[in-house]
Order: sequence, then C-alpha cells, then structure tokens
Amino acid sequence: MMNAQFDKPRAPLIVGIGGTQRPNSSSELAARYALQVAKLAGARVQMFDGPSLSFPLYNPSDATRDARAVAFVRALREADGIILAAPAYHGGISGLIKNALDYTEDMSRDERIYFDDRAVGTIACAGGWQAAGATLSALRSVVHALRGWNTPLGVMINTANKVFDGEACLDADVERNLGMMAQQVVRFATGMCALKVDGGRAHEVEVA
Repeated sequence: MMNAQFDKPRAPLIVGIGGTQRPNSSSELAARYALQVAKLAGARVQMFDGPSLSFPLYNPSDATRDARAVAFVRALREADGIILAAPAYHGGISGLIKNALDYTEDMSRDERIYFDDRAVGTIACAGGWQAAGATLSALRSVVHALRGWNTPLGVMINTANKVFDGEACLDADVERNLGMMAQQVVRFATGMCALKVDGGRAHEVEVA
C-alpha cells in the first residue's frame, strides 16, 4: 500500500513594522495587536518599533549600514509575511517608516527580491479619515512596488478618539479588522511555507 508523507512546514515568521519616536504610538500598538493575532494563529513574530527603525537617512551610494538597519533587512529577508503600520504625517507616510522601507533596496539583488512571495497587511493611523485613506493607499502602492502581495483588507484607524489602552483594543471595529487582516497574512504565509517544503512534492513511502 502506498501513502503520501509530507514534511511538516515550519511556522511562518511575520515581521511587524510600525511606530514613531514616541513609545506606544497608535501605529505601534496597532502593529503589535495584529502580531498578537498572528502569534495566536501559530506564527512566529518579530516587531520593529520606532526606536528600532531610527536608521540614518538612506543613502544608496553609502554601503555603510547602522546595526539596526542590518537587523531590519535580515528580518525582512527571513520573513514569510509582513504587517506594516504607519501614522499619517501631513496626509502621507511618516518619514521614519518611509526611510525604513527605503532600506529594502538592499534586497534588490536577492533571489527573493524585496517583498516577493510575502503577504503584507497594511495599517494607516490618522486623526481623521481623509489622511488615513490617503496614507493607506500610499502604503499599498509601496507594497505593490516592492512586489509584495497586499492582503485584501487594509485597515484604517481614526485616532481622533482613544483606540488602544496598552495591549487592549477599545474599538470593536478596529479589533475585528486587525484580526481579519492578520489572519489573511498568516494564511498566505502558511500556504507559501507549505509549498516550499521539498518543493511541494510528496514522498511516496511503502507502508506494510
């Protein structure tokens, strides 16, 4: 009798990016909340918040790299999925987040270039819906340019009212949307990990 036996795929790694120079900003807490959902769904997670994203201004002609930037790019290379959160500064992506994303140019010659084969869930936080919408659209455009797979659901968060209290989300709609988006990232990443197990081929073994 023949039976197909598959190697068990590893748990996917989901990397979170978000925050400002201020600890516990809305975008940081939103990314952390989504990562907790991903962790509960079986993923491994790693977070890069504002202080860990405070790299020097990206300079493509300078090969010198801050240790934090090296760790950031290394994590993205290993990532199976990404959760990307940004505050809206004057209607667009904050400079801190955009500068961090510019460092992905170090991945331009990788076999798995930029965000290729990775699902990316995007979150925009703003003190009003107009800026949140513009920033979410910009984030999704950047993900597309980096060859990532935008999740069907992107999340806008209006921070005019308090949304987070530490790790707790105070808004049921935001809680639901972050959960759905994080699940989409994990499902895609898990599927891609499964396909990579021995090239997605089953081993035929004899069973007595």
